[in-house]
Amino acid sequence: MKANPGGQIDPSEIVGRDKLVARLWEVLQRQSLVLIAERRMGKTCVMKKMESDHPPGVITFDRDLEGLRSPLEFVEGVFHDVEKYLSRLERTAVKARRLLTHLSGAEVPKLGRFPSVTAAHWKVLLTNILEDLADHQSGLVVLFWDEMPMMLKNIKDSSGEAVALEILDTLRSLRHTHASLRMVYTGSIGLHNVIRSLKRSGNPDDPTNDMQTEDVPPLSRPDAIELAQKLFAGEGLQGADEATAAAIADSVDCIPYYVHHVVDQMKHRGTATDPASVRQLIAACLIEPQDPWHLQHYRDRIDDYYDEADRPFMLAMLDALATAQSPLTFGEVYRHVKAKVVTDDEERVLGLLGLLKRDHYACPELDGRVRFSFSLVKRWWGLSRGLTQ
Repeated sequence: MKANPGGQIDPSEIVGRDKLVARLWEVLQRQSLVLIAERRMGKTCVMKKMESDHPPGVITFDRDLEGLRSPLEFVEGVFHDVEKYLSRLERTAVKARRLLTHLSGAEVPKLGRFPSVTAAHWKVLLTNILEDLADHQSGLVVLFWDEMPMMLKNIKDSSGEAVALEILDTLRSLRHTHASLRMVYTGSIGLHNVIRSLKRSGNPDDPTNDMQTEDVPPLSRPDAIELAQKLFAGEGLQGADEATAAAIADSVDCIPYYVHHVVDQMKHRGTATDPASVRQLIAACLIEPQDPWHLQHYRDRIDDYYDEADRPFMLAMLDALATAQSPLTFGEVYRHVKAKVVTDDEERVLGLLGLLKRDHYACPELDGRVRFSFSLVKRWWGLSRGLTQ
């Protein structure tokens, strides 16, 4: 197995996800799924393995929605996925094509763009497309939609909150209409952030409240060590033993993307294969100006996720957690915020801290104290903001 940081990994080479995949398929037997994961946690690998290891009789579709900016673009993608599947059965999306021809006055070519005149009818088009699919499939149908939150954010920005919320409401209605239909929403932007924003348009309901939320965690320590050892063998790194693999796993919080990156850098730089050299390499990567691990994302997305008025609170809390030697009580976090931001609104700070937990910045301890979720990100945050050395 070769190191492949950020690249497509064959499902047969995905380490340590068998139990999680089995668990997720159990969930999908009864309901749809929101799959949440911190960036670089291996969410895409889990999805690919789910598709590879799907139960007999299940049909799966997958589509990356990140670049879509209108409901019609979304419906086009679903239509082409369904037609591609039906063509293998020598069938076609009869209801959807009939409506398209009626609306546009002409036949839409395969893989062609929908005429702009159909944009106002995206909801009925989507309904007809999924009815066409249901007419030709008796078993479970699972639609894997990656970066759903990003698409909704794009649509909210271009068309308004009401339109984005209407998409979610329509999809919920279709799930209830078709008992064999399942949807899997995933994304690097937390769906709860998008829904929180959409609720401000006046709808207090959560349009995903019929779906189960499951987290993609880091690998277990034994699995992360196994992954590193397999990469050592694949890259021909002589002398890299279990102790070296453990040093990598512990230093990068058992996150598979960073395990791949460290082994790749070990080979590229000719680093010695002992634990001390591994830790030195990781320390160097954390201060590399070119940011090879794209850690700046953790700072940049503060501006994307949160309202401008909330950002100083978020930064103050994360600065406090980055410099703390041990987990903090809420009172300690609140005092640090008050030292940086003029406020007496304890409830506001408590609510924002809750968002940091949901967005994988902060992690609660059993005693109620809180810490940075990942030690690697904590180290980078402190270094990048001049708080630690």
